[in-house]
Formats: sequence, structure tokens, C-alpha cells
Amino acid sequence: MADARQRKLDVVLVWKLDRFGRSWKHLVNALAEFEALGITFASLKDNLDLSTPSGRLMFQIIGAMAEFEGSLIQERVRAGLRNARAKARRLGRPRIAVDPQEIARLRAQGRSCRTVCREVGVSKGGAQRAFYRLAGIGACLTR
Repeated sequence: MADARQRKLDVVLVWKLDRFGRSWKHLVNALAEFEALGITFASLKDNLDLSTPSGRLMFQIIGAMAEFEGSLIQERVRAGLRNARAKARRLGRPRIAVDPQEIARLRAQGRSCRTVCREVGVSKGGAQRAFYRLAGIGACLTR
């Protein structure tokens, strides 16, 4: 984009549209900026050349379909979450059972936080949660 703004480019050629933009909004904003700078945009795999009227039409159709698909996915996810809540299911990852006494014993032996977490088989956050429940205090794993 920096080269485009400095007018070092005449054409931006990408393999596929989804490899260029992080999101549909990002892609549309970048293409609007290219148009304002007089830079042509083309996608090889999508056979899309935005310098032609048919290319711009195809881009609009692809964009509308992508937005529609995103909305459908979002709607399905929300419906699934509502259904799971209605059935009183727990959402998210299951927590790993951790023995806070074991963590405290290993830390008392002078082992590092990383070593303790590796031996117990939990993340640092999981170890801290277990230790907080045991001690009822703040941070435990400072080293």
C-alpha cells in the first residue's frame, strides 16, 4: 500500500481475492484507494479485472454473496449458542482438573513456572487459577 500511495505501481495483481484482503471491508477500502490513485487491480484465480465494467460487476456480485454467506454463518452460530444455552450445556473448552497442592509443592521445591506447568500439563493461566483457589490470593507464579 505504501508503494501504491507513492505511485510506484500501475497494477496490483493477486493470485486470489481472499489472499489480498483480511476482510471484505478491508478489500473494498483498498480497492477504493487503488481506484482513487488510478491503479488497476486484477485477480488471476478469480479471473477478475476491475478496470473493465464486467469486472466491476462481478466484484459487486462476489461481494454481495460473501456478505450473505457471512451473515448466514453468523446467524447459525448464534442459533447454535441459543440452543446450547436452552439445553443448559456448558460452552467453551472444558477445564483441566488441576491439583493446586501439587503446584504449590513443585513451586516450593524451587522449580520454575514453566517447568511446573509442563509437568502438571496445564497452561500458566490454568496453574494460576488453581493456585488462586487454593490460596485465595493474587499472583502465585512470578518466576
